[in-house]
Amino acid sequence: MADPSSYRPKPGEIPDSPGVYRFRDEHRRVIYVGKAKSLRQRLANYFQDLAGLHPRTRSMVTTAASVEWTVVSTEVEALQLEYSWIKEYDPRFNVKYRDDKSYPYLAVTMNEDYPRVQVMRGHKKKGVRYFGPYAHAWAIRDTVDLLLRVFPVRTCSAGVFKNAARTGRPCLLGYIGKCSAPCVDRVSAEEHRELADEFCDFMTGRTATYIRRLEKQMGEAAEEMEYERAARLRDDIEALKKAMEKNAVVLADATDADLIAVAEDELEAAVQIFHVRGGRVRGQRGWVTDKVEEITTGALVEHALQQLYGEETGDAVPKEVLVPALPDPVEPVQEWLAGRRGSGVSLRVPQRGDKKALMETVQRNAQQALVLHKTKRASDLTTRSRALEEISDALDLDSAPLRIECYDISHLQGDDVVASMVVFEDGLARKSEYRRFQIKGFAGQDDVRSMHEVITRRFRRYLAEKEKTGEWSDGEDAENAENGQLTSTSAGTLTEDDGRPKKFAYPPQLVVVDGGAPQVAAAQRALDDLGIDDIAVCGLAKRLEEVWLPGDDDPVVLPRTSEGLYLLQRVRDEAHRFAISYQRTKRSKRFRSSPLDDVPGLGDTRKQALLKHFGSLKKLRSATIDQICEVPGIGRKTAETIAVALAQAAPAAPAVNMATGEIMEEEPGTMGSSGEPATMGAPDERRGQET
Repeated sequence: MADPSSYRPKPGEIPDSPGVYRFRDEHRRVIYVGKAKSLRQRLANYFQDLAGLHPRTRSMVTTAASVEWTVVSTEVEALQLEYSWIKEYDPRFNVKYRDDKSYPYLAVTMNEDYPRVQVMRGHKKKGVRYFGPYAHAWAIRDTVDLLLRVFPVRTCSAGVFKNAARTGRPCLLGYIGKCSAPCVDRVSAEEHRELADEFCDFMTGRTATYIRRLEKQMGEAAEEMEYERAARLRDDIEALKKAMEKNAVVLADATDADLIAVAEDELEAAVQIFHVRGGRVRGQRGWVTDKVEEITTGALVEHALQQLYGEETGDAVPKEVLVPALPDPVEPVQEWLAGRRGSGVSLRVPQRGDKKALMETVQRNAQQALVLHKTKRASDLTTRSRALEEISDALDLDSAPLRIECYDISHLQGDDVVASMVVFEDGLARKSEYRRFQIKGFAGQDDVRSMHEVITRRFRRYLAEKEKTGEWSDGEDAENAENGQLTSTSAGTLTEDDGRPKKFAYPPQLVVVDGGAPQVAAAQRALDDLGIDDIAVCGLAKRLEEVWLPGDDDPVVLPRTSEGLYLLQRVRDEAHRFAISYQRTKRSKRFRSSPLDDVPGLGDTRKQALLKHFGSLKKLRSATIDQICEVPGIGRKTAETIAVALAQAAPAAPAVNMATGEIMEEEPGTMGSSGEPATMGAPDERRGQET
């Protein structure tokens, strides 16, 4: 715990101007970002008597080891910079709103030649029009099903669309009239885009125009005694009205507005937002946050506005935003919102009428969301805390292991040996810090040596980062650093200059290995060789789920109902999943390798052309140079290089039917993308970094 007076700026150093400030911990990680109209007055509040500070503010300033600031010209610039840094650094003591669910949107992909209507979640993409968010995906599908009668826009995936275009037959929706079937040229691209535009217009609230047009067409069809067509138009009108009824009118003046309500207690706050477009509630969403700093309702509203509109522009920011309390000061926030929209935005507290009544409804939703969240989270927090305490007691640790790293080795009969490192913080997976390794020190199967190598490489990198940042002093400490020994240090940096964590820079309190006594001994020996003596090690053996400690002849047996054992099992299983997924990916790539991969300048397109021309790698091997030259794009020099590469490479072993022992002939059409039998592999692991 740091003393704030140890890093308090000297009198006169802090400027009396608008700006943004950052508190960093002893590892140089940014733990808090704030803005101020006057940096001098605002920062002075943090360096008063600790007894007079709010408990969370006191925790922040005693965790911090330094403070720095950036001067800006206006409060609006300070607001923008604060938002950017909070998004970039993810400081632990800032208010961070967490969506209580992943909200689906109704999206129209106007950036495609044939726009598609679909359900989308996650980050918004450029060129796509979004409507919502909706509480449930089925609500979107019900709405779309009704609207497709009138606006038969494509809803199929790219694969289905291409297949229909290839075969000349539309999908089922094309046959029943709920798709205009541009895939088979029933309508042109321009006509289909007009349908998509009309669909978007209806969703934005311009409903009366289309209903009046359909009613007029229905009347004309009835006058001309085209009763079947009139009946279809009648059904279309009913479908549109039914879709409109799903979003009841709440504001009679066709207002476009967002209503934000906040429910809070001393520890947490819940935010609910109703999106009203054309006087109807078009979407609803909610956030929950820990109040890790002393904060007013107005400040919570300000953070909610940043979260809600920080990535939005144009009409996505409504003309009117109704809130329970105004930020202080309100002018910079209004100016920032107007800049995002491109025109004026009214930010106010409703006082009377329909808008106040609707705000009360939103407020009730926020209260219910907070109660539900606290009911769920109380159990989660209690369970995770108990699990960490049980692990600490069982392993005789000085404190609860807030950061746990787990390692696992994976291979297939000694081939493609890899390792994984997964990270859990506060009992939750931190997937952004997962890492994966290839075993490079030796060939073959030896889990103990592999574990020693992985632990050595991971913590050698940790020591290198400490040395590179100057965390060791001159003299004896520097000599120890050169020998790979860890010494007691003063505060240093474990992050990049911009405050983000460096690779392998943050040490765990507990290292868990997948295995028993041999693997644990190897991990401990690796740490001892590096001179690291402040990181605990244990292993979890699969057979009896026993916990092994270095140097102990007998394992620690946790009760089967222990939350600590359950957490260790989750950590171990996650490391195993991550390792085996990577190993399968490497094995799949190896099986798809080919002698053609070693030919300089021969890309995938020409490889495919060669295999398509000859049918198989076996036939390509037996071809003459002149025959190879017959393939489009292959010159004589390239053909000679291919022939040499194939002659030097040993032919692949024949495939064998394991049930009968029969040697199976290679058949055309069974080749992978590079010329060997195609093998199903696990999808490439998206998280983690190979080292």
